[in-house]
Amino acid sequence: MLGAIILAGGESRRMGTPKALVSFRGISFVQHLVNATRHDRIGPRRIVLGAGAEQIQEQLGVDPEMIVMNPDWEKGQLGSIQAGIRSLPEGTEGMILCPVDHPLVSANLISNLIHQFDSSGKLIVLPAFRGQRGHPVIFRAALYSELLAAPSDIGARQVVWAHPHDIEEVPTEEEGVILNLNDPETLKKAMSSGSTK
Repeated sequence: MLGAIILAGGESRRMGTPKALVSFRGISFVQHLVNATRHDRIGPRRIVLGAGAEQIQEQLGVDPEMIVMNPDWEKGQLGSIQAGIRSLPEGTEGMILCPVDHPLVSANLISNLIHQFDSSGKLIVLPAFRGQRGHPVIFRAALYSELLAAPSDIGARQVVWAHPHDIEEVPTEEEGVILNLNDPETLKKAMSSGSTK
């Protein structure tokens, strides 16, 4: 069983409004990721909130058990990753990390990543769009301790860099894996270009 962690703890300064609540094709960024992570191999799903957490939680309309609060959100994304790890039940084989500003990923992509996670045995599985690595990323549970100990200024990248030969890249034609929708202009371009869900 895998856990899914949707990282939505940032301040969304560049977007000007909480990214978790931004609508794309009629549903919020978070709901896109909640929908995409419905999979037989995924058990617990968590949405990590930080800045403006109470307001966001009220408007999301999701099961309260999915919500995890990160009181240290100002320290960066790593704190949300760590809060997500700590919230998972014992025995998960790994977790799939879904940054809220990369909402345009499909359930099919998630399924492909999980298939490669199961078949490759690698510690890290991630998508690559035309040679460029993207999100979401699956980390095997063996790496939880390294993620919990990673320096806040580098974050999860340090764990990725530490295991260059234990990464499985999954080629995809979904540009959404590299589209970081963190400001209104990028969102507008994505909407007008008809980027894949």
